[in-house]
Amino acid sequence: MKSPFLNLLIALQLGMVVLFACTKKQVANKYNISTNSKTQIITGADQISEYLPLLKGKRVAMLVNQTSIIGKKASVDSLLSLGVNIVKVFGPEHGFRGNASNGAKVNNEIDAKTGIPIISLYGKIKRPTKEHLADVDVMIFDIQDVGARFYTYINTLAHVMESCAEFNKELIILDRPNPNGYLVDGPILQKELYSGIGMFPIPIAHGLTIGEFAQMINGEGWIPNKLQCKIRVIKIANYSHEMAYDLPVFPSPNLNTQQSILLYPSVCLFEGTILSQGRGTYIPFTVLGAPALKGKYDFSFKPVSIQGMSETPLHQNEDCFGLDLRKYDANILRKKKQINLSWMMELYKAYPFKDKFFDKTQSKQMGDINKLAGTEQFKQQIIDGASEAEIRKSWEPGLSNYKTLRKNYLLYP
Repeated sequence: MKSPFLNLLIALQLGMVVLFACTKKQVANKYNISTNSKTQIITGADQISEYLPLLKGKRVAMLVNQTSIIGKKASVDSLLSLGVNIVKVFGPEHGFRGNASNGAKVNNEIDAKTGIPIISLYGKIKRPTKEHLADVDVMIFDIQDVGARFYTYINTLAHVMESCAEFNKELIILDRPNPNGYLVDGPILQKELYSGIGMFPIPIAHGLTIGEFAQMINGEGWIPNKLQCKIRVIKIANYSHEMAYDLPVFPSPNLNTQQSILLYPSVCLFEGTILSQGRGTYIPFTVLGAPALKGKYDFSFKPVSIQGMSETPLHQNEDCFGLDLRKYDANILRKKKQINLSWMMELYKAYPFKDKFFDKTQSKQMGDINKLAGTEQFKQQIIDGASEAEIRKSWEPGLSNYKTLRKNYLLYP
């Protein structure tokens, strides 16, 4: 026979369970979050009950942008309405609201909607300073990545981890699916080619979520002075790397369709060539071309200045002829689990002025093909007409070694 005290204790516990379940459901309904936990991918941000208790009584800073949503509402606004004390927001490339052009300097400001100070980490300052974090107890990182080495948000993550490690702040990562999570391919970045578009010895497509990448940064000692950042990853529910994932909010002005996101690991290499990838159009990273290819291809497009996307695009106001990849079946990439090299090989062969194809002195809009590819071999292999098999063979054993290393940090199947 149970004592009256024990009966009371059980009743209280049951009451707390019911209250918590109701609260969780109410929050889900308020922010339009699916609670179908068996079938639908649920991001870390959408699992509010997993991290809200960690923020109680804390001064919180958030590194977020327009992809940082809870349900359909900006996570900053959502957490403020739940009583979280957000003292400042840090913004990455493209800014907090995601409306700055590629590579454009983003200034500090006060957010008009919330009155919260916004500090840019894409300009002179790359990481939070001691002064920035003096009034902060915990940092939240919640940004959608696309799984490519030259997409700068993994660099931003590393800079924030360095600051949090140095100044003893915990970093909570609200994990999100990698839309190219199935893809692990490309040459390993050589150390002598490290730059703002590549800071780590990883392939072009790294096949990790932000949470997993953070674990790799810690585990491989990539923070200067071998510092370790105290991280807590709020995992994605019902997710595996093989799953297709359509982004609810596009991550930057020039990745504005699902097709562009899936093609990006392959097409971004063309930023190191004289060919336009569609910057200066509303279909960037789904078209490839140049004026000199007139007569070789029927399809054409014309880059123009578009504020917030590309103010001074390559081949501005010129008709560019080449490939239209908008209807390319991206499932081919998923089946092969490889970036596409045939487009680079085809267009180099078709281009009439071979000496200008990779010559970045022609335009400041052109990138460095060596830094993009991660190796100086790739450029020469294309020039020499190497086969795809020969090119891929040169990526070994680095790529296979990375795939083995990657397994140590996976949070999802």
